Amino acid sequence: MDYEAQLDAALSRLHEEGRYRTFIDIERQKGQYPKAVWRRPDGTEKDITVWCGNDYLGMGQHPAVLGAMHEALESTGAGSGGTRNISGTTIYHKALEAELADLHRKEAALVFTSAYIANDATLSTLPKLFPGLITYSDELNHASMIEGIRRNGGAKRVFRHNDLAHLRELLEADDPAAPKLIAFESVYSMDGDICPMEAICDLAREFGALTYLDEVHAVGMYGPRGGGVAEKLGLMGRIDIINATLAKAYGVMGGYIAATAKMVDAIRSYAPGFIFTTSIPPAVAAGAAASVRHLKTDQSLRDKQQEHARVLKTRLKALGLPIIDHGTHIVPVHVGHPVHCKKISDMLLQDYGIYVQPINFPTVPRGTERLRFTPSPVHSMDDIDRLVRAMDKLWSHCALNRAELTA
Repeated sequence: MDYEAQLDAALSRLHEEGRYRTFIDIERQKGQYPKAVWRRPDGTEKDITVWCGNDYLGMGQHPAVLGAMHEALESTGAGSGGTRNISGTTIYHKALEAELADLHRKEAALVFTSAYIANDATLSTLPKLFPGLITYSDELNHASMIEGIRRNGGAKRVFRHNDLAHLRELLEADDPAAPKLIAFESVYSMDGDICPMEAICDLAREFGALTYLDEVHAVGMYGPRGGGVAEKLGLMGRIDIINATLAKAYGVMGGYIAATAKMVDAIRSYAPGFIFTTSIPPAVAAGAAASVRHLKTDQSLRDKQQEHARVLKTRLKALGLPIIDHGTHIVPVHVGHPVHCKKISDMLLQDYGIYVQPINFPTVPRGTERLRFTPSPVHSMDDIDRLVRAMDKLWSHCALNRAELTA
């Protein structure tokens, strides 16, 4: 085997398809986000505005978060020092889990190093707790959910995206006595659409299934205290396991589940992805807890974010751009070709100082490549104006004409 040749061939395929991923080196500016500095490969620097970040509310620079992190860092040092079982559980981890359990009105919560790990570890462990478990998974679920379900060794059924009739058909075809789990997301991040949550909960009750909800792109963003779409709809009590992140609206890092105390205890006790992983640093846990606590009462940030998203969508639609609009905080612009998508992204960065990464396969299906903008309350109206003007000029006048871009 010529290993070097195999690697070259694998990377060449990505380049040929126009979906090779290029990392942009940026330095965020504390107190000035979404402003940042782009460090070019030649060593020069350019001021840019970040339009593709997941720090949806700018909490990564909030004084309450930074203050809590500084205090914990000075008190405890850098790392946690071990797994949760072996010296890695601190007062900061326990305080964070208490805040999260309260946020979702659940008995308990369990913090992981990321929401990816939380999904993978939990979903791959559930069949150990419920032998014979059948998992029903929305076809557009996140890769972490797909991986956890794939690895759990149990039966799985994939239902068409948000298709209740198909989900019912699959549920009806299986043994009524078999344990069942319906796994789905609240806000699907690539299109920004929302699941029919109440109807899914109704089906779960009818067929005796557990519900597993990924609120990664919704916590902090929706509901009177930021508990997500389930809180907004008054359905938290009907969700058995909630998964979410601390790395998006809360601006820090880590993931978690929230459920009954007994469910959390079982996952804590059986999931290798939790048991054998060093816990997040105490300073990170302290910052996350402060962010969760703050957003339980600060509705103004959520309101301002929604306002900026509405303004951006309205203005881009007025230009005739193919916006995908499901009424959420995510603003995808459909391009439909990986090379075109990358070219627009590159020109926005180089010519206008606007940073938005192209979203290509396998994150989205081939032919649905897009630019995904995430307006925040810390973007200004001037930032929005500059983005709209740049998109108008590129869409209308660059070497790629409008017909090619929307083909």
